[in-house]
Amino acid sequence: MIALGCDHGGYDLMQEVIAYLDKNGIAYKNFGCFSSQEAVDYPEYGRAVAKAILSGECEKGILICGTGIGISIAANRYEGIRAALCSDCFSAEATRLHNDANILAMGGRVLGPGLAVKIVDTFLNTEFSGDERHKRRISKIEER
Repeated sequence: MIALGCDHGGYDLMQEVIAYLDKNGIAYKNFGCFSSQEAVDYPEYGRAVAKAILSGECEKGILICGTGIGISIAANRYEGIRAALCSDCFSAEATRLHNDANILAMGGRVLGPGLAVKIVDTFLNTEFSGDERHKRRISKIEER
């Protein structure tokens, strides 16, 4: 199951992501927001998606705000979350292969829908490599 969250700046792009998930039969839980008309605070949605992943309710997440920056920072506050801001398919693939990222962040005011859907597809369909060097590096990221 994929956890979804966006603010008003990411709402329109999230609708494209939802259409892709629906078309491909991918289960998701939408934590909002549910309109582009009212300004909302992106940290609430970053937190909700992060907590859904940490609790095991969802396996991965997708977060979208205007740039993707703020919402990824908000999600990365939580130990065990590795949210990666991606604006291209190569980065989406690399962050799954090397970082085992569990949240994809994107910018609704940065990306067009065609590219965004390709990035989502790449992120969701790339497995972590499991290489020892990548496991070691992730372990160092997780150290407190």
